[in-house]
Amino acid sequence: MKIESQKARGTSVFCILPMVVTSSFFYYKGNLIDWKVSILCGIGGAIGGYIGAKLLKKLPEKILKIAFTIFLIYVSLKMLHK
Repeated sequence: MKIESQKARGTSVFCILPMVVTSSFFYYKGNLIDWKVSILCGIGGAIGGYIGAKLLKKLPEKILKIAFTIFLIYVSLKMLHK
């Protein structure tokens, strides 16, 4: 779509919001939420999101691409070994 990568990341994160709000409602209605884990993950996600947004502005795009590629390879390998 020829959008700069920083704007694309921000846009994709924002697009997830309606899905999360909607699905959370149905999981809540079905009593399918572990509140302790959810709250801890929410706090971690908020802190990580803040730090990530700050780093996004300061790190060169090439470094971000390399870090994301390494992260994807790591997660892929972990999934294969389970």
